[in-house]
Amino acid sequence: MEHRAGGRLEVRITPADVGKRVSVRRVAEIRDAHPVFADTLGVLTSWSHGVLSVTRRTGENVRIAESSLVAGKIVPAAPTRRPLAAPPADGPELRRIAADGWPAPEVAALGDWRLRAGGGFTRRANSVLAHGDPGRPLDDAMRQVIAWYAERGLPPYVQVATGTPLDAALAGQGWTPEAPVVSMTAPLAPLADAPGAERVTLSRELTDAWLSRYHRTGDLPEAARTVLTGGTSVWFASAGLGAAGSGASGSASAAGSDSVSGSAEVPGPAEAGSAGGAGGSGGGTGGPAAIGRVAVDGRWAVFAAVEVAAEHRREGLATAVMAALAARALTEGASGALLQVESDNAAALALYARLGFTPGEPHHYRRPPRPATAANSH
Repeated sequence: MEHRAGGRLEVRITPADVGKRVSVRRVAEIRDAHPVFADTLGVLTSWSHGVLSVTRRTGENVRIAESSLVAGKIVPAAPTRRPLAAPPADGPELRRIAADGWPAPEVAALGDWRLRAGGGFTRRANSVLAHGDPGRPLDDAMRQVIAWYAERGLPPYVQVATGTPLDAALAGQGWTPEAPVVSMTAPLAPLADAPGAERVTLSRELTDAWLSRYHRTGDLPEAARTVLTGGTSVWFASAGLGAAGSGASGSASAAGSDSVSGSAEVPGPAEAGSAGGAGGSGGGTGGPAAIGRVAVDGRWAVFAAVEVAAEHRREGLATAVMAALAARALTEGASGALLQVESDNAAALALYARLGFTPGEPHHYRRPPRPATAANSH
C-alpha cells in the first residue's frame, strides 16, 4: 500500500472521512527498538476519542489508536458484495449485536453480565444484558443489580431469553415479565433492493426534525440523543415532507409495501405505557413523514426507530427507509440485517416478514415485583 507524497508518509484522512474506504498504516509494535508496521484496508466506521474503527471486507472491526497512525488515505470503494444469506449468529450473539447498535452511555460488568444505563431512555439501554455467568450466586447478583440501578435513580430491568433457566429462576423470585420482544434477521442485499430508496435522505446528523417524528423520547430528549447517536457507524433516514438533510440518498429497486410503522425498539422506563410501533406522534409541521436509523457494526446492520406518520401509512415509506439504510450498510461491508420488535406488534411483524426477516429467539424484560427504589414510579 502506497501512502507517500513526495517521498514522505502522510496521514491524509480526518474524522470527516467516516463512511469512506481507507487504507491506513500504523505502528503495531516496537521490536528491537524498531517500529513494526501493520496495514489495514476497509471502511472507516468511526473516529472518536482518539480511536479509529476500520471495518474490513470480512466484517472484522479493527480499532486503531490515532497516536499510532503513520499514514492514511482514501481509496476507491470496493465493489459491493451481495451475499444472499445473513451471517450465522445465535440468540445471545444477536442480543449482544443489538446492544452494541443501541449503546448505553454507561456500562458496567458483573461477571459476564452487562449492566447498562442510559438516563432512562428505552429498556434496551437501561437493563442488564444477562448472558453467561454473573460470577456470584444469583441472589447476590440480583442484589447488586438492584443497588446499581438504585444509585442511578432507575428501575432495575433484566433482559433475559424466554424459557431459559435464568428466566425461570427470576420468575421464581417474583421478577415479573414485561415487553416480550423477538429478534428478526434478514440478508441485507435483498432488503436493499426493495423499492423507494430514492425517496429517502440519509445523514450522519441527528436533527431536530428527525426527532420531531420519533415518538419515544418522552421527557428525555438529551438521553435519547446520546443513545441514538451512539454506535460504530450510525445513519439516520428521513423521507417525505421536510425530510431535508445532508448526506447520501439511497438507491434500490424490487418489492414490498408497508401498512404501519414497525418501530424496532421497546419503550423504556420513561415511557413504559407507550405502544411499540404506533408511529410518530411528535411530528411538527414540516417534519419528515418517515424516519429510521441503522448502526453498522462489522457484518451486521442494526435497524431501529422506523416510524411513519399516521397520515402517510400505506405509501411504502417504511419499506423505502429500510431499503435506503440497507443500501448504505451494504457499502460499509455489512451482509446481515437485525432488528428487535415487540412480539405483539402483528402489523410490524408482518411488514418485516414481507421484507425477508425471519424471527429468532424471543426475549423479554423482568423487573422486581415491588419497586426497588422510589424512582421506579414514572
